[in-house]
Amino acid sequence: MRRSKRDPDGTRAAILQAAGKLLAQDGPEGLSVSQVAQLAGVNRGTAYQHFPSRESLLAATTAWVSDQLRRAVFGDEQHRQSAPGAMDPMRMTEQMATFAMENPEFGRVWLFEVLSSSKPTNDPFWNEFRSQFEQFAKSDLAQPGIDVEVHAVIMLIGTFLWPVFARAHSRTAKERQQMAKRFSNEMLRLSLHGTMRPEKFPELSAKVDKAVGIRKRTK
Repeated sequence: MRRSKRDPDGTRAAILQAAGKLLAQDGPEGLSVSQVAQLAGVNRGTAYQHFPSRESLLAATTAWVSDQLRRAVFGDEQHRQSAPGAMDPMRMTEQMATFAMENPEFGRVWLFEVLSSSKPTNDPFWNEFRSQFEQFAKSDLAQPGIDVEVHAVIMLIGTFLWPVFARAHSRTAKERQQMAKRFSNEMLRLSLHGTMRPEKFPELSAKVDKAVGIRKRTK
């Protein structure tokens, strides 16, 4: 079914969704404007009006995936404005791990595009993530001397490559959820003994200790 040309916003959204599917399926090398137009059900000429080149489509699709990730981890624009700078370490870590597990191809493609970019600051999620962590590092909640950029990259690499291991060792959705939970718990445990001052997060520390205790008993 072809889409009406009278809805440019809807057409653009359909193209980006289709591009996201192809990007996840075939990677950046398999992305083409004509293939995306066919999958989205739009005229190829219309698709080229929105995205004149493969490069512009890839950049827009990467930004679209980044925005989906930002919404999943930090909430929508209204939520971010109502609680500026209010980083919740447990929620952020769990939401990132869940998104990565549910969207493994998106995550890996996005990670590569951002880390290989000469201007990662153009990416919506990277900007939000680094800004939040930078604010945290400057507060009295954090250990002194944190290299924000290095730590942010380490966290992102771990988060988006863990699903590669997890999917090779889990068969069901429930098992993958458990693997995501294991990852977020371990990242929080490392953070509590690395970047955070644990005495400032007593509830979080208790939850992590409880999770570690349960895991030891079930082994």
